Amino acid sequence: MIDFVVHDDGDSVGVVVVEGVKAGDELTGWVMDQNIDITFKAASDIPIGHKLAIKAMQEGDTVIKYGTDIGKVVADIGVGEHAHVHNIKTKRW
Repeated sequence: MIDFVVHDDGDSVGVVVVEGVKAGDELTGWVMDQNIDITFKAASDIPIGHKLAIKAMQEGDTVIKYGTDIGKVVADIGVGEHAHVHNIKTKRW
């Protein structure tokens, strides 16, 4: 079963596609461009449709989702953590 999707191995986040992800869950992700599966342990609860960090990111880093720059990290994000508006902001303003 696929729990999250990633566009490319250069992405820093995947998108959770199942309900009820809880901290400690073992998750399987599908990297679409390479057609491979990857696994991560969720470090926090993550709602469906939200992002899972698949790489550790430091404040100021660029977040890549589906091969696109979606913003900058404003608080460090560990592997497996929920990546959302509390730790990522747009670069537009």
